[in-house]
This record gives sequence, C-alpha cells and structure tokens, in this order.
Amino acid sequence: MRTALCALGAAAALVLLPAGHTRAEGQDPDRDFTITDPRITESSGLAASRAHPGIYWTHNDQDAPLIYGIDSRTGETVATLTMQGVGTPRDMEAIAVGPDGDIYVGDIGDNLDGSWDHVWIYRFPEPKTLKDQKVAAKQYIVKYADGPRNAEALMVHPKTGRVYIASKNQDGGGLYAGPERLSSSGTNVFRRVDEVPWVTDGVFSPDGGRLLLRGYFSAKEYAWKDGRLGDGGTGVGAPFQGQAESVTYTTDGSAFMFGSEGANSKVVRVDRGTENRPPDTGDGSGTEAPGTPEASAGPATGDTQGGGQGNATVGFLVLAGATVLVLGIKRLLRR
Repeated sequence: MRTALCALGAAAALVLLPAGHTRAEGQDPDRDFTITDPRITESSGLAASRAHPGIYWTHNDQDAPLIYGIDSRTGETVATLTMQGVGTPRDMEAIAVGPDGDIYVGDIGDNLDGSWDHVWIYRFPEPKTLKDQKVAAKQYIVKYADGPRNAEALMVHPKTGRVYIASKNQDGGGLYAGPERLSSSGTNVFRRVDEVPWVTDGVFSPDGGRLLLRGYFSAKEYAWKDGRLGDGGTGVGAPFQGQAESVTYTTDGSAFMFGSEGANSKVVRVDRGTENRPPDTGDGSGTEAPGTPEASAGPATGDTQGGGQGNATVGFLVLAGATVLVLGIKRLLRR
C-alpha cells in the first residue's frame, strides 16, 4: 500500500507541459539550481517570471534571438522562445519583466566600449503557456544623450514601467533613464540621471522601492527615490562566481538570485535579511536621506563580498582578476 501511495505521489508531482516538457511540482521553487540545457553556455541575464512561479527567463550572450524559460525546481528548460520581428541581435546582455507583463530584452552590450551609435531593446508579452514557440517582438532603437555606451544592465521599474540602463564604460558607470514610454517609430534617447559602480546587471525590487546592482565581485542594494538612487547603497552577500553576469529578485522580494555564464552554470539564492534593508527614516518610505552613490569603477571592498565574510586575500583577488581578464579577451576575440 505504501509503495502504491509513493508511486501515486510521484506521478502527481509532475505536470505535463504542452511541448512534452515536465515541470516538477511539490518542490520548493526559487532555490539554488543549475542550468542543465547544453545550449545555454553564456547565460547573461536573469528575470523571474510573473506568470509562472518558479520559472526564470534567461538568454545567451550571443547573436541568436532565443529566450529560455528555466524551471528552478529542476534546472531544466521548459520553454524556448524565438523572437520574430527583430533583426539579428548583436550582444544581448539583460532581461526584465515589466508591470505590463511584457518581457524586455536589452541588446545593449558593446565590447569595444562604445562603438555602436545605437543599441536595441526588444519587447514581447510573457507567454501564458510554457512551450517552445515563436513570439512577435517589438524592436526599439536606443541612443544615449552623451554618446555611445557599453552596458549590461537593463531595469524596468515595476510601478512606472520606465526603462533604465546602467552603463559600464572605462570612465565609470552611469544610470540612464529612458522616455516615459518607449517608441517603436523613432529613436529613444536615454539620459544620464545618476552615477553607479561598474556593474554587470541590475534589477528593481518587486515593490519598486529598491534597486540592486551587481558587478563581478560585489552587489549593492540602493533605496530608490524620485527616479534616482536614494542612498549610498548597502552591500549584500553576493556569491563569488566565475563570471558574475546576472541577478534578479524572487517575485516576493524576499531573496536575490545570482547567475553566471558558463556551461552548467549555477544560480545561487541569497536571502534578503534585515542586514540588507536600507535604514528607515521614520517617514514610512523605508529610505534614508539621499547621499552620494558609489562611483568607483573598481571592485568593492570586503563589506560587500559574498556572505559578509570580510576582505578576500590578495591572492584570491589576483586570481579572480585574471579570470575576468581572460574571459574578457575571449569575448573580444569572439566578435
């Protein structure tokens, strides 16, 4: 009897998806997971699905208009989306889900530090069903008011729907705000509104009150106030990853999910504890008075290293820096 019940329970724990995929139920979503799809070797962006709990959207850093839906319970791909209506991507670096339920993809990378006079954003509705399918996407032309930029972070505010990009040029990073509404019929000019560290990804919290930015060695969570950074940022326990490329919040805002490039790359959950919360001013906003945001283009120091473990050793930093240098050269040679 017990054997029969166990078999019945195991059968009930799988939900058949339209394309022959299976999605495990009964397991905790939003935990650490490994991306098992052999096609995904350069996961460069990460976004939590709003329509499908436990599903995360990602894409390769390569010239193919493909978006993958990964089940965090199993690490398996349960949907492959082929964007139609867009040209050949140059360097897709970021992905986000907006308050309208649309998925935004940032084709905003530029390994030559600003050689493209424009970049692109793609947008399409998040599918209602998880299956391999073609999606009709809109393509938006983007230019920066102060000239070409290299960028890897694209964020969509969950309340206003406004799109922001964080650049990572050699002279430091800038936070750029797009127009209130993107236009597919003309050029969308993004204007610099703040200074940010040299980052590889960013994401707004689900309530829109915080902005999380990560780099290769650290991550900081900033209060968001009046369309700008509201404080100097609070370090969070970002894990050390070979090529730290992506980050998102869980849909309930209780944790961060950190991803990286590479075959069989791992996505690591870091719970958002009270030590990561911006100080409260007492006015109910949950933010402190505006300060001067960090503007350094170099890696942060030990207070933001993974898990609050303190300063890394010199040898560790040298090894990590060499890893990044090799990977960067590899990228340049590939293009």
